Amino acid sequence: MCIKGVGLVDVSQDVSKTLIDYLRAARRILVFTGAGISTPSGIRDFRGPNGIWKERQPVYYDQFMSSEAARIEYWDYKAETWPVMRDAVPNAVHTSLVALEHAGKLLRVVTQNVDGLHERAGLGRDKLIELHGSNGRVECQTCLTESEPEPHFEYFHRTGKPPTCSCGGYLKPATISFGQNLRTADLSAAEKAVKETDFVVSLGSSLSVYPASEIPLMAARRGVPYVVVNRGVTDHDACPEVMLRLEGDVLEIFPPAVKQACEDFDSRR
Repeated sequence: MCIKGVGLVDVSQDVSKTLIDYLRAARRILVFTGAGISTPSGIRDFRGPNGIWKERQPVYYDQFMSSEAARIEYWDYKAETWPVMRDAVPNAVHTSLVALEHAGKLLRVVTQNVDGLHERAGLGRDKLIELHGSNGRVECQTCLTESEPEPHFEYFHRTGKPPTCSCGGYLKPATISFGQNLRTADLSAAEKAVKETDFVVSLGSSLSVYPASEIPLMAARRGVPYVVVNRGVTDHDACPEVMLRLEGDVLEIFPPAVKQACEDFDSRR
């Protein structure tokens, strides 16, 4: 683990103390999360060394909308992975963010993850920006009505046909597919948080997916402290805006720091 500009330091002392100090001092924390916070809950990384992308070619959004065969392929993949998503349990990283919310220190969580674990952990929907959507909802591509996934997966298993909405529109899990634009409202909410935060931290992301990865950097360019916690290299490792770079398991690093910071904060209130 290293602090920018000073090389390796003892994680049990300087590093953990610095992260705790940032968390303790902040009042409007912006958290950016990636796949690395959900792998301990059994959700496979998409782009990692054992990522799902190596096993399947993605179905692009225009293919989904124009081809019945592509819709079948898409629903077949989603039906295969749905039981893991449905049964996954939030871990200590997810619950530590809820603790920050309860302490009144959390501004927003911006996530690339589509597993719904932030919300399942109890994070308020008003605190959560799911940039790439969620597998926890199914959305009509015509009327935008949302519904629970389970009945639609049961229908697909029973018939082999992609489900459709009562309006006739195509249904798909409410995730952002390849070639599909991010939602304007989500980007606007993230940009607003960037302007209001006093501390930004990235957890479990390689920070390689644009434009999502620009969000923490935009906040850091305002001069607020920026910390990156991840196992493995990230695209921001060489960025001068990164004040603290922690290499390691986010599950071992972040929740204990939050616990200490929140206890110190509560004791002073």
